Amino acid sequence: MKCAVHDQTRPATVRVFIALAPPDHAKEELARELRPAYATHPHMRWNRIEDWHITLAFLGELPVGTVPLLRPPLADLAAARRSPSLALRGSGSFDDRVLWSGIDGDLDALHALATDVRTTVEECGVVLEERPFRPHLTLARARRGDHTSTGEIARGIAGFTGLRWLAERLHLVGSNFGRSSGPIHYRDIEAWPLGDGSSTGS
Repeated sequence: MKCAVHDQTRPATVRVFIALAPPDHAKEELARELRPAYATHPHMRWNRIEDWHITLAFLGELPVGTVPLLRPPLADLAAARRSPSLALRGSGSFDDRVLWSGIDGDLDALHALATDVRTTVEECGVVLEERPFRPHLTLARARRGDHTSTGEIARGIAGFTGLRWLAERLHLVGSNFGRSSGPIHYRDIEAWPLGDGSSTGS
């Protein structure tokens, strides 16, 4: 299903991305692995476990009126795509500031889903940044001037390999990132069950 985003004159915007979320048991498994780091690095800006997610497409700031236009095509897309089998594995950092866990499993299906999500969003008229898809789960951010903590923590959990799980829902998420000096909070705007891949969509 295609849609068209019309020019919006309302100033209100929302910061939006589309993501998958690990199930609770997978998050708890990684959280147990991270307990020593929580104790030794309390100064890190740790993401809340309930907010852990794998971003498929970052849409940035959108007019609030645009968001409802994304819902029907994303619902159709979710119904037409099967749930990829994934696992959390290893760790690393971006620019010595962002600590992440890697993603293992059916990466071909994951990349294909991310490509389809981007295509769907662009067909709605949303312009996306050209950036490579690097599937990961962001765990924490280091304070400014701290260039060692993320590397230390990443090395400590480099050997972690979690159990496989199915990504069952496609999430349209809003965040308050950059809007305050407090912690980042995320909220589901809507989420749709992924199908079994048998539907052709519209």
